Amino acid sequence: MTDPKVSKALSGALQAFTTYDGFDAVALNAKFEALFSSDDDFMKKVDALDELFNDNPKLEELHEVFFDLLMVNFFSEDVKKLEDDYLDTPEWEEIEEQTLDRGTELLNLLLYLNECEDEGIDPELDDYLKEFLLVDEDEFQDEYRIYEPVIANQILIESPAAEIAKVADTLDEDSELKELFYPMICFFQNPELDAAEEKNIADNAVAPAFDMAVLAILISFNS
Repeated sequence: MTDPKVSKALSGALQAFTTYDGFDAVALNAKFEALFSSDDDFMKKVDALDELFNDNPKLEELHEVFFDLLMVNFFSEDVKKLEDDYLDTPEWEEIEEQTLDRGTELLNLLLYLNECEDEGIDPELDDYLKEFLLVDEDEFQDEYRIYEPVIANQILIESPAAEIAKVADTLDEDSELKELFYPMICFFQNPELDAAEEKNIADNAVAPAFDMAVLAILISFNS
């Protein structure tokens, strides 16, 4: 089964990618839905996901963020069919080891949005950094290092999209937030966009198809 929020996020991302790239990603929606909702084990789904992207190279830039969605769906739905302590088993430990280099920081953000829903609070950048990622705590300095570009530029939450894009362009190429910076800040700035705001973000996007697909994932998942 597919988590309804994940299903909405998939559809939103494919629609946005189609709109801003021109490639008909929407035509693949049924294939992604079938993959996510299948009863296969997690690594078989990962293999199927990789094969689907290999067959559709024009969609490649969404490959790892869709892996994040697959992981979120596993935590939300697939794990219900497994033993209560499955996430503490050697089997899951092995899967974590095999997928260490997969996915993006979008996974953490989606898990945070789930927590916001559980606690009945609105997502806020400061709350995400300090209460969820605990970047101020000594034992979470890896998170601080990853999110340092965001921490240093929190003022952008009040800035126009063009300014956010300008800063995104200056981030180091090896930054783990290089690609996610623009859509992440735009999302926290306003999790509910009207058509004019969306157009402005798209017009200033660093990589329009990717940025708007990620933004669609966040907005769909949060709605």
